[in-house]
Amino acid sequence: KRKSVRAYEPRPVPPEVKEQILNAAMRAPTAGNMMLYSILEVEDQAKKERLVETCDNQPFIAQAPLVLIFLADYQRWFDYCKYAGVERHAVKPGEAIVRPQEGDLLLACCDALIAAQTAALAAESLGLGSCYIGDILENYEIHREMFDLPPYALPVAMLCLGYPTNEQRQRTQTSRFEPEFVVFQNRYHRLSPEDFERMFNPARGGESAGVRMYRRKFSAGFSLEMRRSVRAMFDMLRDPGLQ
Repeated sequence: KRKSVRAYEPRPVPPEVKEQILNAAMRAPTAGNMMLYSILEVEDQAKKERLVETCDNQPFIAQAPLVLIFLADYQRWFDYCKYAGVERHAVKPGEAIVRPQEGDLLLACCDALIAAQTAALAAESLGLGSCYIGDILENYEIHREMFDLPPYALPVAMLCLGYPTNEQRQRTQTSRFEPEFVVFQNRYHRLSPEDFERMFNPARGGESAGVRMYRRKFSAGFSLEMRRSVRAMFDMLRDPGLQ
């Protein structure tokens, strides 16, 4: 029954409820029980206001009682491995220590997003609403400075949470694609023009949904910034001078 909630009642999330949400997130499935994520709770109102600006000018971020940023985090394990002495005991003479790379980042992203979705479902079960902010992928350099992020801890998802207003509770859920266009057996099914005709309503003289979505998402300014920002994250991983 979940839907994205962008307007909240002006009341805080009680500490015991927040604790339940975070405990649920930390019991989420995780690769090798490594917990390749960290969770930043943004309490500082000035930082919330700044996130409004850096995340595509969405004012409701500053009004959310609980804001959580989920980081894909290999820094904790990398630091611990160095502390544990892998350079002396596990690295062959003449070889460099193995550093996190693109594949490690994607695996950590999976961990972070599974934890985030578990938090969202836990919040829903406790009467809260939530909204994902994908724009946290933008402006990497600003967010890195704002939150003092080390090289191998990268922001991949943000959740705004709070008690939904009555209007939000009554609002109809958005529609989804029919399963036949999403769920396939044994092999990928690339959709045909006929599939698209059934999947979307015809344009009827106006722009098609594809043209509207391309203009709204694919070629929009925030999408261009997101791609630049994520490239900067990957460039950070490739930097041979990282310590």
